[in-house]
Amino acid sequence: MDKKLLYCTIALIAGGMIMVYSASSVMAASRFGSHYYFLQRQFMWLVLAAILGGLVMKIDLRKFAACSVPFLFVTLLLLAIVFVMPARNGSHRWIFMGPLTVQPSEIFKLVVIFYLAFSLSQEKRDIRELKQLLLPYAPLLGAGLILIILEPGLGSAITISLTVIVIFFLAGVRLRHLGTLILPLVAMGSFMVFVLGYKKPRVIDYFSAISDPLSGSYQVKQAVLALGAGKYIGAGLGDGKQKLFYLPYPHTDFIFASIGEEVGLAGLLVILALFLFIVIRGMKIASYQPDRFGYLLAMGITASIFVAVMINVGVVTSLLPTTGVPLPFLSYGGSALMISIISIAVLLNLSRRKGVVTR
Repeated sequence: MDKKLLYCTIALIAGGMIMVYSASSVMAASRFGSHYYFLQRQFMWLVLAAILGGLVMKIDLRKFAACSVPFLFVTLLLLAIVFVMPARNGSHRWIFMGPLTVQPSEIFKLVVIFYLAFSLSQEKRDIRELKQLLLPYAPLLGAGLILIILEPGLGSAITISLTVIVIFFLAGVRLRHLGTLILPLVAMGSFMVFVLGYKKPRVIDYFSAISDPLSGSYQVKQAVLALGAGKYIGAGLGDGKQKLFYLPYPHTDFIFASIGEEVGLAGLLVILALFLFIVIRGMKIASYQPDRFGYLLAMGITASIFVAVMINVGVVTSLLPTTGVPLPFLSYGGSALMISIISIAVLLNLSRRKGVVTR
């Protein structure tokens, strides 16, 4: 298998565990009486993800993908169940299972990639026809995206939508047909924001922060201050000040700012270099696949990781409006960590297929 990809992923996970503890220890002690509360829960998810990832590396992915349609319906059911669960921070995104919480939108993202890779690789599927593109895909994908937006989970919906567009493009869908899919999404998003007021304050704060980041929302201000305080080499691991109840969610969606404060620009460049390496290895694995299914699957997973990183970093650095997208492998969150590790396990599985040689 592609050991370089494996070692790179392990390095990111190890760095993520360290930073989750560093960014959350004070909050954990204040709220739960233990500095290790969030670290322990993240480690529990890491063990579960490693076990599942080990299994995924050995299974026949094509046979698993053949069952993607039933899995897709199950995931849609899970997305509906979240609305009967207690709200957390005003959102219905999680299913509570004792000490564990599961975020179905993360599962939906991976299942959709499997479903599209398998379906679009079928010879009988003529995706050059608009009817062949709309009828099987629009209802299922549209239902999932609507449920995720209603949670509300706009960041997850955007991540999934961009990943789907990339897969369709690589599968050979005509550009005018892609436009037929993209324009309604853009129109619906504009209507929801500027007419219905969905997330409108965040968009207004974003435009205010373009000229001056310190005139943006509170989260943006604190993230900018954290990044600025880190300068080139950082304040030192564990010595960040913004995590002391200034920066909201310093160990989840805004962990990139916490990392920047403690290890500086140099540390952030290392993190981004590792992500870039994962993207390059994923594209290389895709290019060596012996069939269309493996190619679309590898590229879909690579695109989902790339899009998530770009959105998260863009939000933290004030280049994009604030939205909740975790940074893969680094942000605190069991479902996101599990799906990220399983995604890498799929790439490692694909790198072991007959005829695939990556160097």
